[in-house]
Amino acid sequence: MEFLFMKPQFLEKLTLWCVLLVGYLILFPFLVSSFITSPNSEANTLLKWKASLDNQSQTLLSTWRDNSTHPCNWVGIECNEFNSVFDISLGNLGLRGTLDGFNFSSLVKLTWLELGYNYFFGHIPPEIGRMTNVLYLGLGSNQFTGSIPQEIGMMKKLEVLDMSQNNLSGSIPSRIGNLTELFQLSLSQNNLSGLIPSSIGNLTKLSILTLSQNNLSGSIPSSIGNLIELSKLRVNHNKLSGNLPSEINNLRKLENLQLAYNNFKGHLPQIICLGGLLTNFTAQNNQFTGPIPRSLKNCSTLYRVRLENNQLTDNIAEAFGIYPNLNYIALSNNAFYGHLSPTWGQCHNLTSLKISNNNLSGDIPPELSEATKLQGLDLSSNHLIGNIPKELSHLSLLSELMLSNNQLSGNIPVEIELMKNLNKLNLANNNFSGSIPEQFGGLIKLWNLSLSGNKFFSLPYSFGQLQNLEYLDLSANSFSGGIPKMLQGLQRLEILNLSHNNFSGMIPSFFGDLKGLTIIDISHNKLEGPLPNNFAFRNASIETLKDNKGLCGNVSGLPICPTNSYDPRHHKRNKVVIYVLFFGLGSVLLAIVFMGISYIVFHHNERKAKGQEREVQTQNLFAIWSYDGKLVYENIIEATEEFDEKYLIGVGGFGSVYKAELPTGQVVAVKKLHFLPDRDQCHQKAFMSEIRALTEPRHHNIIKLYGFCWHSKFSFLVYEFLEGGSLDKILSDDTQAIALGWNKRIKVVEGVANALYYLHHGLSPPIVHRDISSKNVILDSDYEAHISDFGTAKLLYADSNNWTSFAGTFGYSAPELAFTTKVTEKCDVYSFGVLALEIIMGKHPRDLIMSFIDSPTIVAHDLNLKEVLDQRLNYPRGSVAEGDDNCKNSFYLLE
Repeated sequence: MEFLFMKPQFLEKLTLWCVLLVGYLILFPFLVSSFITSPNSEANTLLKWKASLDNQSQTLLSTWRDNSTHPCNWVGIECNEFNSVFDISLGNLGLRGTLDGFNFSSLVKLTWLELGYNYFFGHIPPEIGRMTNVLYLGLGSNQFTGSIPQEIGMMKKLEVLDMSQNNLSGSIPSRIGNLTELFQLSLSQNNLSGLIPSSIGNLTKLSILTLSQNNLSGSIPSSIGNLIELSKLRVNHNKLSGNLPSEINNLRKLENLQLAYNNFKGHLPQIICLGGLLTNFTAQNNQFTGPIPRSLKNCSTLYRVRLENNQLTDNIAEAFGIYPNLNYIALSNNAFYGHLSPTWGQCHNLTSLKISNNNLSGDIPPELSEATKLQGLDLSSNHLIGNIPKELSHLSLLSELMLSNNQLSGNIPVEIELMKNLNKLNLANNNFSGSIPEQFGGLIKLWNLSLSGNKFFSLPYSFGQLQNLEYLDLSANSFSGGIPKMLQGLQRLEILNLSHNNFSGMIPSFFGDLKGLTIIDISHNKLEGPLPNNFAFRNASIETLKDNKGLCGNVSGLPICPTNSYDPRHHKRNKVVIYVLFFGLGSVLLAIVFMGISYIVFHHNERKAKGQEREVQTQNLFAIWSYDGKLVYENIIEATEEFDEKYLIGVGGFGSVYKAELPTGQVVAVKKLHFLPDRDQCHQKAFMSEIRALTEPRHHNIIKLYGFCWHSKFSFLVYEFLEGGSLDKILSDDTQAIALGWNKRIKVVEGVANALYYLHHGLSPPIVHRDISSKNVILDSDYEAHISDFGTAKLLYADSNNWTSFAGTFGYSAPELAFTTKVTEKCDVYSFGVLALEIIMGKHPRDLIMSFIDSPTIVAHDLNLKEVLDQRLNYPRGSVAEGDDNCKNSFYLLE
């Protein structure tokens, strides 16, 4: 045994085993540390970052405490089997802070970092590139600024990179091409500029690429053709130009291609649907020419197509096929020709067909009525002939029918009454003739109707049943006789055009009862007598009244009516004299009062400023805080060149708004009233009401009043000027509406709500605005909302009954409050609800409101949320989306 033990072979093996054992004992801790990170180290890293966030964020992360041995039980944290943090999911928590205090190198096992839908700001640190094991990086829907660091290219394992909906600027780094494992790259809704790097073609596994709503320029690189796995490509709303690369036809898996709102030219890719998967294809508002892609004809998967506002030319009867899934198609403002194909009727899911302003010819095919889900049909400005097919009445869901500027003829079919949901109908500038059928009165949801430029000669009695009409154009027809009495039933009417007809006789007195009427045109008729006492007539220009038989009234260009003529009630002469004396004395008394106020205010301010008295002219009352009134008045008249139209930026019910730059460089908004103050006591009251309402409130969501002028020639208010413009104009413009994303829209709603809360609960007595509408919400450069136009506001005193005449904007006023004219805070609350819906939907919610009015016994209407939300914006996610999962699918309008 001793001999065997001492053999050299045995000693050699024993030595080897000893060396291995010692080495293992020495290296074991280091091997373990490579797999297990100290929990305390990770906890300290996270706690240090938490401490850099604001107080509210630290409260939201209250489970992150330093008395824990490891962070695996903290909110938003997940660990692997070795208690190392591998997942941080903190999306949609409302956190606010920066990433400057985040130690990216200490969380070596991290594979998932989700910080989206919060309020993080500041730059994205270059150190983020140290997280080389991260597969998912979600930083979208925050407020990050600065550029995308080149170091992002070090994160070579990334599969999803989302930096969308921030304020990032600069160019897309070329090193992004190093991320060859990327499945999704989302950089939309930022301020990125420069070219799309050609290195993006290295991302051969990419399925989703969204670069929309930036300032990218140049052309799409030909390397895009390498992305053969791409299913979604969105580059809309940039400044891209040039021809599309032919290599884009290689993208056989494309389902969603959005090229809209750029400066592309040349032909559309001809075989873009060769893979047979394309569902969404939008290329509107470019400069594309040539034919429709030939692969689209048999692309049965199509759901949404928008090619309007280009220079495309093709035979429309041959370019399109049958699409069982098609929901929306817009081809307007191109150069398409040929007949309208009857196969559109076989697109049974089609809700909107828009082919206006092209060169279509032939009849409207009756087969179009088979597309029974149609809600919008626009064939205006073409060369269509023939009648309106009576079969179109089967389109019971149709809400908009636009057939203007064609060569259609015949009568309106009596079956039109079956279109119960029609709210906008335009048949203008055709060759229709005869009388409008009695059944027309059944279209009770109509709010916009234009029949101008035809040969109609009579209105049915049922016309007065169109209770929701706000816009009516009957101009350039063959109507004769007196203005029809049934128009007095149109209590919501705001705009009325009766020009270029043969109406005769006196203007009916019922116009004085149409309180909402703001614009009227009765020119080129045979009317005579005095103008009614209605705002629309008082505000009318001579252009809208000229070429009649003998009109008179208080409008420049018309003779003043004799006091003993044109009196429909045949008052006695002595009563006329009494009224003249009464109002004359009242005017004198009012002038004395204003002169007294002028003297006191003017001299009080001047004694305080200069210690001496100055003369005040008796013909005006003028006060602008801290200024010489006469000087500022002259400066404003000079700055606007006596209110020249080139400075006009808006028109409201009580005045027109102009932009004026004073010699000091200060830019202000000047609202010139529509009336002469010494002749219209009603509007004097409105003017003073606005003064009183605006001088007391001090709130950042209420527009500031700098001063006012009460003058025999021009009376106006001087406000702060806000760069953003009015909300109604923003929502009506596609580009501005898209820029007004969901977060900004929420900010607008909150701003209006804050202003109303202050008016109703922060003042004593409270103020009711009475005209909350999108035209009276003005945004500044930061999209902060400011409510304006207090011309109809009324101070509420507890001991008054608060009854007055109707004021406001039809469509925003609660029906029960509008008709009772009772003034309470509820007036504003109802209008606020309508406004909030308008902001969400991107348009006035009249259809939604009318559907509710039609079913008063139903407590709530269950609608598909995607049908209600503004279709120009992407579907909201995270903190923007309200409610639980059920609310994401449905929208409830409570009674």
